[in-house]
Order: sequence, then C-alpha cells, then structure tokens
Amino acid sequence: MPKIAPELSARAVSALKVEGRHAVGGAHGLHLRIANGHRGWVLRITVGDQRRDLGLGPFPEIGLAEAREKARDVHKLVRQGIDPMITKRAQRSALITRQASEKKFDWCTTEFIRTKSDEWKNVKHRQQWENTLKSYASPHIGHLLVQDIDLQHVLLCLEPIWRTKNETASRLRGRIQSVLDWATVCKYRSGDNPARWKGHLDKVLPAPTKIQKVQHHPAVAIDDMPSFILALRQRDGMAALALQFAILTAARSGEVRGAVWTEIDMEARAWTVPGPRMKAKREHRVPLSDAAIELLKKLPRIKDVNLVFPGANNQALSDMSLTAVMRRMEIMAVPHGFRSTFRDWAGDRTEYPRDLAELALAHILESKTEEAYRRGDALERRRDMMSAWAKFIGCTGSITRENREALDE
Repeated sequence: MPKIAPELSARAVSALKVEGRHAVGGAHGLHLRIANGHRGWVLRITVGDQRRDLGLGPFPEIGLAEAREKARDVHKLVRQGIDPMITKRAQRSALITRQASEKKFDWCTTEFIRTKSDEWKNVKHRQQWENTLKSYASPHIGHLLVQDIDLQHVLLCLEPIWRTKNETASRLRGRIQSVLDWATVCKYRSGDNPARWKGHLDKVLPAPTKIQKVQHHPAVAIDDMPSFILALRQRDGMAALALQFAILTAARSGEVRGAVWTEIDMEARAWTVPGPRMKAKREHRVPLSDAAIELLKKLPRIKDVNLVFPGANNQALSDMSLTAVMRRMEIMAVPHGFRSTFRDWAGDRTEYPRDLAELALAHILESKTEEAYRRGDALERRRDMMSAWAKFIGCTGSITRENREALDE
C-alpha cells in the first residue's frame, strides 16, 4: 500500500525553501518542486503501466487548495481510463488552432490587399482600396474578429454614407464583401457573407440606381466637333497632338499617352495596343485613318525614345496634360468625353452596326454568345468607320486661310 503523505498547511507549504520535491498531502502524488528559485506543482501519477509527472502550474500563483483540487480531477480522469497528458496536449492544440483562426478585420484587409494587389493595374488602385476601408470600415469593424461580423456591423459602415456618397458606399460594400469572402476561404470565418447585395443588403438599403445621380463625362456636342477640331489643330505642343490622335482613334487617354512606336505599323496602317495597357486586359487593334497616319508622320522622332507622344524629359505625358489643353481652350469637357461623342455620332448619324462602334471603343460585348462567335475584330470595317469619323470632324486636309477665318468668326 502506497505511503500517504501528511497534509501540510498553506503556511507550511509557503515555508518550504529547500530544493527538491516535497509531498504536501491531500491528494496522492502531489508535490511542490523547488529548483533554481522556481516553485511549481507536480503530480506523480501512473497511467496504465507508465509512471509520469504532470505539471499543474506555478506556486504561489496556484495555491495549495487549487493544486489539490486539480490533482483530484486528474486522478478522476485516470480512473475513467482517460490519459490526462493526451487530454492536455489536445486542449493546447485546440487553443493554438483557435488563436490562429481568430483574425480581426483590419488584419484580413491588410493580408487580402497584399495577396491580391499584383492583379491590380497600378499603385493608385491599391491606395484606393486601403483608403476606403481605412476611412469607412476600420473605425466600425477593424477591431472585430471576422468570424463575429454580421449584418448590423456592415450597416454601421454603410448607412452613414449610403445616401450622401453612394458611389463610395457601393465600392465600400463590394470591398468589405471581398475581404470577408477571402477570410471565409482562409477558414477565418464561416457562413454567408453579410456584405453581399443580392437577396440580403438589397432588402434593407435602397438600390444605388434609385439614389445615385449618374454623372457622365462632359463631352463636346457632335455638331461642335468640326469647329473644336479646327481650333485644336492650330494649337502647338505634344499634348494637343496626343489629344487629336485620341479623338481620331476613339482611344482612352492612357492608351494614347503610353503609345510606343513599336506598337505602330505604318505599312499595315494599324496600332496594336497590348493587353496589359488595355482596361479589359485584351489586345486591341486600332485601324489608322489617313488623318491619323498623316498626324503620325508629322511627329518628331527622338533618338532612343520609343514614346509616340513624349512629354517633358522624354517621359510619358501626365494624365492631366490632355485635360489642360482643353482647359486652355476654355472647353467645358474632358478628353474621355470624346469617346461618348464618337459613340453618339456612330449611333445617331451613321448606319454602322452597334457592335462595330463598341469594338472601336474596345468595349466587351454584353452578349457572351455574340462574343464567343465573333473571332475577328472587324479591323477593315472599322477602318472605314474611323475614316468617316475623321472626315466628319474635319481632320482631313490641311488648315487653310478660309478655315482660320471661319474660326475667327
């Protein structure tokens, strides 16, 4: 029969100073171990045919009464055929796993942006994501575990700006949804996404189309294009030439400003914009009218500079350079608006098919079936349309004295 240690009092236990193991009684195998100035509880137990020491915590943080209670609980588990060491390791593993999966929204935002930003076009796009979530989401839900975020938390972010800044709020909703979707895939949360719109937020928030005023890019009217082009052609500077080329090709400002001579095939009379520089990330061929070819031939070619429209220090023109030309001309419109003017002209003043104009603008066709069956890009048909556009706006021939006099009038 094992020897039963006498039960020491709390004062007696506190008085123990000699290094080694001291049986304290009150629970079989319970000892206070003293080593190198550290004092802690150890329970010697036999599990099956194995004898083990199980730590129960430090002294005096864990007092004598609590240590005896813990020791009795361990003995009870052993009598039930449960290995307390395995149970302890399982509990520790579960704790570590739970801690690893408990992530706050701000942390998930940072990680989501880090992993996805390589897909985005530029640094500015990443900054927009960071700024929107930091300004409107982080103050409300940044400190919350993503697993706890629900409808009321998302509404805290959206409702203050949903009616006054709906475009920003709509982007915010989509970005919160993306972060929470990412967190779900990473097993940091489960269940439906509380930021989803269809069948969820659309039931508690008014539709953006009902409260958002659509603001189109200010554009020059169709009938004002000939006089505008006449004035533009008399302006000096690379930005004015780039703007003229953008109008002739119905291209976006960024595509024109980034154009390089290696993309231009003068013999084939085509400009091929590579996919990475296009909004839709698809290569786009642009037919060059006679007026566009004539403009390109007049451009200076600078040694070791591949840009078609180089700006200061032979760098690309800034994104405001074309807008500045229009401001100096006192035109209340923006460069992007000429794409709208071209589309209105093609639809209202010509018999060219709708999809041809959409191809000229490098728009993705809405009909997936139509897009799947269209293998070509109708380059030659679009060439005829762009030539008609150049003729309509008056970009053919040279500027005559009569032109200038008409402009002065």
